[in-house]
Amino acid sequence: MLLVLFLTGAAFYRYATTPVHSITIARTVDIPKGSGFFRITEILDHAGLVHNRPFFWVLALGKKAARHIRAGEYELNGAMSPSAILDKLVRGEIKVYPVTLPEDITVTDVARRLSAFKLVNEKEFMTLATDRSFLASLDIEADSIEGYLYPDTYRFDRSMTIKEIIRILVGQFWRKVTPEMRKRAQEIGLTLPQWVTLASIIGKESGNSAEKPLISAVFHNRLERGMKLQSDPTAIYNLQQEGGHVKTVLLRHLKSDTPHNTYRISGLPPSPIANPGIDSLRAALYPAKVDYLYFVAKNDGSHRFSNNLASHNQAVLKYQINRQKK
Repeated sequence: MLLVLFLTGAAFYRYATTPVHSITIARTVDIPKGSGFFRITEILDHAGLVHNRPFFWVLALGKKAARHIRAGEYELNGAMSPSAILDKLVRGEIKVYPVTLPEDITVTDVARRLSAFKLVNEKEFMTLATDRSFLASLDIEADSIEGYLYPDTYRFDRSMTIKEIIRILVGQFWRKVTPEMRKRAQEIGLTLPQWVTLASIIGKESGNSAEKPLISAVFHNRLERGMKLQSDPTAIYNLQQEGGHVKTVLLRHLKSDTPHNTYRISGLPPSPIANPGIDSLRAALYPAKVDYLYFVAKNDGSHRFSNNLASHNQAVLKYQINRQKK
């Protein structure tokens, strides 16, 4: 009996500490939420990472691991021993996906990007994006989550629900928006939705951080004078949200009768047209002290600003019309 116990113990020790397979290629194993330990063992065994279920069960009991395995997606390989595999499962070292959401990305693009990583169902994401009760739980008083999904780099895993992911994105927005910034918005006569909306237009007009206060000044000056904002990105926003692709803004786009088109409506659009970054949010609150009313792209990432229509038309002729003729 002692010999049998010794041989069994030696076999168990060798099992626990020896790589489970000679093939070291990483395998992705998904442990669904609510899975019991025997179901987890079955999943691992089918992936070729157990081989001896009784030994694996005993090892898990000895490590007190059976009740502490976190659900999620794991990268495991045959070079790992059963003991190392269990340690990784207990530590919850699940596979994460770094996702970068650039500034001024729209909610539709956010959904597509997350869906590309198989982190969300795009349709379900867009449904939640306009769910008023869910938005209220996020302290968003709007019909859409557009504008409140803060652009940044995140680390998500596939065990997260869509609501959890959205809460992380919106939570980052509220962390960036300080009480001082909200107070400043009130001081210049902007509600929170109006402030975010203006910031989203500024961001879509220019990715040049140094120019954003100038872009902001143009819009503030126009609003004060009762002039239409006439922002190209607002003219194509609704079309893009419906799945349209616009490479070049055309005259027919500027004439389109859509809710956000500031060539047709006066004042700010009814809601944001993108998710602005911190530079755009600050620029909306602190416009440059200039009297500019117009700007045109110089095709090098910067803009030419003018305070009267005659100068603006000359700039358009120089930087746009003549360039198109060439």
